[in-house]
Amino acid sequence: MSQAGRVATPPLVPVLAVVGVGLIGGSFAAALRERGAVGRVLGVGRQRGSLMQALKLGLIDEIATLEQAASQADLIMLSAPVGATQSLLEGLLPFLRADTLVTDAGSTKADVVQAARAALGDRIAQFIPGHPVAGAEKAGPEAADPGLYRARKVVLTPLPENRNTDREHLTRVWEACGAQVMVMEPEVHDKVLASVSHVPHFLSSVFMWQVATAADSDLRMALAASGFRDFTRISAGSAEVWRDIFLSNRAAVLSELKEVKDALLRAEQALEDADGPALEKFLERAATARRLWGSRSGM
Repeated sequence: MSQAGRVATPPLVPVLAVVGVGLIGGSFAAALRERGAVGRVLGVGRQRGSLMQALKLGLIDEIATLEQAASQADLIMLSAPVGATQSLLEGLLPFLRADTLVTDAGSTKADVVQAARAALGDRIAQFIPGHPVAGAEKAGPEAADPGLYRARKVVLTPLPENRNTDREHLTRVWEACGAQVMVMEPEVHDKVLASVSHVPHFLSSVFMWQVATAADSDLRMALAASGFRDFTRISAGSAEVWRDIFLSNRAAVLSELKEVKDALLRAEQALEDADGPALEKFLERAATARRLWGSRSGM
Protein backbone atom coordinates (compact mmCIF):
# COMPACT_ATOMS: atom_id res chain seq x y z
CA MET A 1 0.00 0.00 0.00
CA SER A 2 1.29 3.49 -0.82
CA GLN A 3 2.11 6.03 1.86
CA ALA A 4 -0.93 8.08 0.83
CA GLY A 5 -3.26 5.09 1.09
CA ARG A 6 -2.00 3.88 4.48
CA VAL A 7 -4.56 4.16 7.30
CA ALA A 8 -3.20 5.83 10.43
CA THR A 9 -3.34 3.76 13.61
CA PRO A 10 -5.55 5.48 16.20
CA PRO A 11 -3.85 6.45 19.46
CA LEU A 12 -4.23 4.25 22.53
CA VAL A 13 -6.61 6.87 23.97
CA PRO A 14 -8.36 8.83 21.20
CA VAL A 15 -10.01 11.28 23.64
CA LEU A 16 -8.84 11.64 27.25
CA ALA A 17 -10.59 13.75 29.88
CA VAL A 18 -8.65 14.73 33.00
CA VAL A 19 -10.69 15.96 35.95
CA GLY A 20 -8.15 17.92 37.97
CA VAL A 21 -5.23 18.98 35.77
CA GLY A 22 -2.59 19.37 38.47
CA LEU A 23 0.56 17.42 39.21
CA ILE A 24 -1.00 13.95 38.93
CA GLY A 25 -3.60 14.50 36.22
CA GLY A 26 -1.42 16.88 34.24
CA SER A 27 1.53 14.46 34.33
CA PHE A 28 -0.75 11.64 33.14
CA ALA A 29 -1.82 13.69 30.12
CA ALA A 30 1.72 14.89 29.46
CA ALA A 31 3.17 11.37 29.59
CA LEU A 32 0.61 10.01 27.15
CA ARG A 33 1.09 12.97 24.83
CA GLU A 34 4.88 12.54 24.88
CA ARG A 35 4.46 8.89 23.82
CA GLY A 36 1.93 9.75 21.12
CA ALA A 37 -0.60 7.61 22.97
CA VAL A 38 -3.39 10.19 23.19
CA GLY A 39 -5.36 12.15 20.62
CA ARG A 40 -7.36 14.98 22.17
CA VAL A 41 -7.23 15.96 25.86
CA LEU A 42 -10.12 17.63 27.67
CA GLY A 43 -9.49 19.40 30.97
CA VAL A 44 -12.15 19.64 33.68
CA GLY A 45 -11.79 21.45 36.99
CA ARG A 46 -13.04 23.96 39.54
CA GLN A 47 -10.42 26.66 38.95
CA ARG A 48 -10.70 28.46 35.64
CA GLY A 49 -7.23 29.94 36.10
CA SER A 50 -5.63 26.50 36.49
CA LEU A 51 -7.42 25.20 33.42
CA MET A 52 -6.27 28.19 31.39
CA GLN A 53 -2.71 27.55 32.55
CA ALA A 54 -3.01 23.86 31.57
CA LEU A 55 -4.23 24.96 28.15
CA LYS A 56 -1.34 27.41 27.80
CA LEU A 57 1.17 24.70 28.77
CA GLY A 58 -0.27 22.29 26.21
CA LEU A 59 -1.39 19.75 28.81
CA ILE A 60 -4.94 19.91 27.48
CA ASP A 61 -6.46 20.84 24.13
CA GLU A 62 -9.65 22.37 25.46
CA ILE A 63 -11.55 23.13 28.65
CA ALA A 64 -14.66 21.02 29.17
CA THR A 65 -17.50 20.41 31.59
CA LEU A 66 -18.24 17.09 33.27
CA GLU A 67 -21.08 16.59 30.78
CA GLN A 68 -18.76 17.12 27.82
CA ALA A 69 -16.13 14.81 29.33
CA ALA A 70 -18.69 12.06 29.89
CA SER A 71 -20.14 12.31 26.40
CA GLN A 72 -16.89 12.71 24.44
CA ALA A 73 -14.04 10.94 26.24
CA ASP A 74 -12.88 7.36 25.77
CA LEU A 75 -11.04 7.46 29.11
CA ILE A 76 -11.72 9.74 32.08
CA MET A 77 -9.09 10.20 34.78
CA LEU A 78 -10.36 11.55 38.12
CA SER A 79 -7.43 13.35 39.72
CA ALA A 80 -9.17 15.16 42.55
CA PRO A 81 -9.34 14.80 46.36
CA VAL A 82 -10.82 11.40 47.19
CA GLY A 83 -13.66 13.05 49.08
CA ALA A 84 -14.97 14.40 45.76
CA THR A 85 -15.15 10.99 44.04
CA GLN A 86 -18.84 10.28 44.56
CA SER A 87 -20.05 13.73 43.52
CA LEU A 88 -17.85 13.68 40.39
CA LEU A 89 -19.11 10.25 39.35
CA GLU A 90 -22.70 11.33 39.99
CA GLY A 91 -22.08 14.31 37.72
CA LEU A 92 -20.67 12.09 34.97
CA LEU A 93 -23.30 9.33 35.13
CA PRO A 94 -26.24 10.92 33.23
CA PHE A 95 -24.04 11.62 30.20
CA LEU A 96 -21.58 8.71 30.41
CA ARG A 97 -21.19 6.76 27.17
CA ALA A 98 -21.52 2.99 27.51
CA ASP A 99 -18.00 2.46 26.13
CA THR A 100 -16.22 5.10 28.26
CA LEU A 101 -13.78 3.84 30.87
CA VAL A 102 -13.33 5.82 34.10
CA THR A 103 -10.43 5.52 36.53
CA ASP A 104 -8.98 7.54 39.38
CA ALA A 105 -5.67 8.40 41.02
CA GLY A 106 -6.81 8.48 44.64
CA SER A 107 -4.41 7.44 47.39
CA THR A 108 -7.07 5.35 49.14
CA LYS A 109 -9.14 2.69 47.49
CA ALA A 110 -11.73 1.03 49.78
CA ASP A 111 -13.63 4.31 50.24
CA VAL A 112 -13.31 5.13 46.54
CA VAL A 113 -14.85 1.77 45.63
CA GLN A 114 -17.71 2.42 48.06
CA ALA A 115 -18.28 5.89 46.60
CA ALA A 116 -18.18 4.55 43.05
CA ARG A 117 -20.75 1.85 43.78
CA ALA A 118 -23.05 4.40 45.39
CA ALA A 119 -22.72 6.79 42.44
CA LEU A 120 -22.67 4.43 39.45
CA GLY A 121 -24.91 1.56 40.54
CA ASP A 122 -25.24 -0.94 37.71
CA ARG A 123 -22.72 1.06 35.62
CA ILE A 124 -19.92 0.20 38.08
CA ALA A 125 -18.19 -2.03 35.50
CA GLN A 126 -17.01 1.14 33.75
CA PHE A 127 -14.93 2.24 36.73
CA ILE A 128 -11.50 0.76 37.52
CA PRO A 129 -9.91 2.19 40.69
CA GLY A 130 -6.23 3.06 40.49
CA HIS A 131 -3.43 4.76 42.37
CA PRO A 132 -0.14 5.96 40.86
CA VAL A 133 2.41 5.76 43.69
CA ALA A 134 4.24 8.89 42.62
CA GLY A 135 4.13 12.54 43.48
CA ALA A 136 6.01 15.62 44.57
CA GLU A 137 5.58 18.49 46.95
CA LYS A 138 4.66 20.79 44.06
CA ALA A 139 1.11 21.25 42.83
CA GLY A 140 -0.81 22.74 39.92
CA PRO A 141 -0.43 22.45 36.15
CA GLU A 142 3.06 23.97 36.31
CA ALA A 143 4.25 20.91 38.26
CA ALA A 144 3.15 18.43 35.57
CA ASP A 145 6.02 16.20 34.45
CA PRO A 146 5.79 13.65 31.60
CA GLY A 147 8.44 11.57 33.37
CA LEU A 148 6.67 11.45 36.74
CA TYR A 149 5.48 7.86 36.33
CA ARG A 150 8.57 6.44 34.66
CA ALA A 151 9.63 3.27 36.53
CA ARG A 152 7.08 4.05 39.27
CA LYS A 153 4.44 1.67 40.59
CA VAL A 154 0.78 2.10 39.72
CA VAL A 155 -1.68 0.01 41.72
CA LEU A 156 -4.95 -1.06 40.14
CA THR A 157 -7.67 -2.53 42.35
CA PRO A 158 -10.08 -3.91 39.74
CA LEU A 159 -13.65 -4.82 40.63
CA PRO A 160 -15.30 -8.18 39.87
CA GLU A 161 -17.60 -6.40 37.41
CA ASN A 162 -14.75 -4.94 35.32
CA ARG A 163 -14.23 -6.45 31.90
CA ASN A 164 -10.86 -8.10 31.23
CA THR A 165 -10.45 -6.06 28.07
CA ASP A 166 -10.88 -2.83 30.06
CA ARG A 167 -8.35 -3.94 32.69
CA GLU A 168 -5.85 -4.82 30.01
CA HIS A 169 -6.43 -1.55 28.21
CA LEU A 170 -5.90 0.55 31.34
CA THR A 171 -2.74 -1.44 32.10
CA ARG A 172 -1.41 -0.62 28.62
CA VAL A 173 -2.25 3.05 29.14
CA TRP A 174 -0.23 3.20 32.36
CA GLU A 175 2.61 1.25 30.79
CA ALA A 176 2.67 3.83 28.01
CA CYS A 177 3.40 6.37 30.77
CA GLY A 178 6.41 4.25 31.77
CA ALA A 179 4.76 2.84 34.90
CA GLN A 180 4.91 -0.66 36.38
CA VAL A 181 1.38 -1.88 37.10
CA MET A 182 0.50 -3.94 40.18
CA VAL A 183 -2.92 -5.41 41.04
CA MET A 184 -4.24 -5.88 44.59
CA GLU A 185 -7.38 -5.76 46.70
CA PRO A 186 -8.53 -2.29 47.88
CA GLU A 187 -8.21 -3.17 51.58
CA VAL A 188 -4.67 -4.53 51.12
CA HIS A 189 -3.72 -1.38 49.23
CA ASP A 190 -5.01 0.87 52.00
CA LYS A 191 -3.18 -0.99 54.77
CA VAL A 192 0.14 -1.05 52.93
CA LEU A 193 -0.09 2.57 51.77
CA ALA A 194 -0.97 3.69 55.30
CA SER A 195 2.44 2.38 56.37
CA VAL A 196 4.68 3.53 53.54
CA SER A 197 2.92 6.69 52.31
CA HIS A 198 0.24 8.11 54.58
CA VAL A 199 1.99 7.82 57.96
CA PRO A 200 5.29 9.27 56.63
CA HIS A 201 3.37 12.30 55.40
CA PHE A 202 1.51 12.56 58.72
CA LEU A 203 4.77 12.44 60.71
CA SER A 204 6.48 14.93 58.40
CA SER A 205 3.58 17.36 58.82
CA VAL A 206 3.48 16.93 62.59
CA PHE A 207 7.23 17.57 62.87
CA MET A 208 7.04 20.60 60.56
CA TRP A 209 4.14 21.99 62.61
CA GLN A 210 6.13 21.54 65.83
CA VAL A 211 9.17 23.37 64.44
CA ALA A 212 7.11 26.12 62.79
CA THR A 213 5.18 26.88 66.00
CA ALA A 214 8.22 26.93 68.30
CA ALA A 215 9.12 30.29 69.85
CA ASP A 216 12.51 30.23 68.11
CA SER A 217 11.29 28.77 64.82
CA ASP A 218 13.13 31.39 62.73
CA LEU A 219 16.45 30.45 64.29
CA ARG A 220 15.79 26.73 63.88
CA MET A 221 14.94 27.09 60.22
CA ALA A 222 17.94 29.33 59.62
CA LEU A 223 20.18 26.47 60.77
CA ALA A 224 18.20 23.67 59.10
CA ALA A 225 20.01 21.76 56.35
CA SER A 226 19.63 18.65 54.21
CA GLY A 227 18.24 16.32 56.89
CA PHE A 228 15.49 18.80 57.73
CA ARG A 229 14.83 19.40 54.04
CA ASP A 230 14.52 15.71 53.21
CA PHE A 231 12.31 14.88 56.21
CA THR A 232 9.91 17.80 55.76
CA ARG A 233 9.72 17.93 51.94
CA ILE A 234 6.46 15.99 51.66
CA SER A 235 4.72 18.15 54.28
CA ALA A 236 4.46 20.86 51.59
CA GLY A 237 1.81 18.82 49.72
CA SER A 238 -1.81 19.88 49.31
CA ALA A 239 -3.55 20.11 52.70
CA GLU A 240 -6.93 19.45 51.07
CA VAL A 241 -5.74 16.29 49.37
CA TRP A 242 -4.00 14.91 52.45
CA ARG A 243 -6.89 15.78 54.76
CA ASP A 244 -9.12 13.55 52.64
CA ILE A 245 -6.52 10.77 52.54
CA PHE A 246 -6.07 10.71 56.31
CA LEU A 247 -9.81 10.78 57.00
CA SER A 248 -10.71 8.19 54.37
CA ASN A 249 -8.00 5.77 55.54
CA ARG A 250 -8.36 6.72 59.21
CA ALA A 251 -8.48 3.22 60.72
CA ALA A 252 -5.36 2.00 58.91
CA VAL A 253 -3.44 5.22 59.63
CA LEU A 254 -4.34 5.11 63.33
CA SER A 255 -3.27 1.46 63.51
CA GLU A 256 0.10 2.27 61.94
CA LEU A 257 0.57 5.31 64.18
CA LYS A 258 0.16 3.06 67.23
CA GLU A 259 3.00 0.87 65.98
CA VAL A 260 5.14 3.95 65.29
CA LYS A 261 4.49 5.21 68.84
CA ASP A 262 5.51 1.83 70.24
CA ALA A 263 8.77 1.98 68.28
CA LEU A 264 9.35 5.58 69.38
CA LEU A 265 8.85 4.64 73.02
CA ARG A 266 11.37 1.82 72.65
CA ALA A 267 14.01 4.15 71.23
CA GLU A 268 13.12 6.86 73.74
CA GLN A 269 13.53 4.42 76.63
CA ALA A 270 17.02 3.44 75.44
CA LEU A 271 17.94 7.12 75.29
CA GLU A 272 16.44 7.85 78.70
CA ASP A 273 18.35 4.91 80.20
CA ALA A 274 21.56 6.06 78.48
CA ASP A 275 21.71 2.52 77.09
CA GLY A 276 24.22 2.96 74.29
CA PRO A 277 24.24 -0.66 73.04
CA ALA A 278 20.43 -0.83 72.87
CA LEU A 279 20.21 2.53 71.09
CA GLU A 280 22.95 1.56 68.61
CA LYS A 281 21.25 -1.77 67.91
CA PHE A 282 17.96 0.04 67.23
CA LEU A 283 19.61 2.58 64.92
CA GLU A 284 21.68 -0.05 63.11
CA ARG A 285 18.63 -2.17 62.34
CA ALA A 286 16.90 0.88 60.86
CA ALA A 287 19.99 1.89 58.89
CA THR A 288 20.50 -1.60 57.47
CA ALA A 289 16.86 -1.88 56.42
CA ARG A 290 17.06 1.52 54.69
CA ARG A 291 20.28 0.61 52.85
CA LEU A 292 18.84 -2.68 51.62
CA TRP A 293 15.65 -1.00 50.41
CA GLY A 294 17.68 1.74 48.72
CA SER A 295 19.89 -0.76 46.88
CA ARG A 296 16.85 -2.67 45.61
CA SER A 297 14.76 0.34 44.64
CA GLY A 298 17.53 2.62 43.40
CA MET A 299 16.42 5.37 45.83
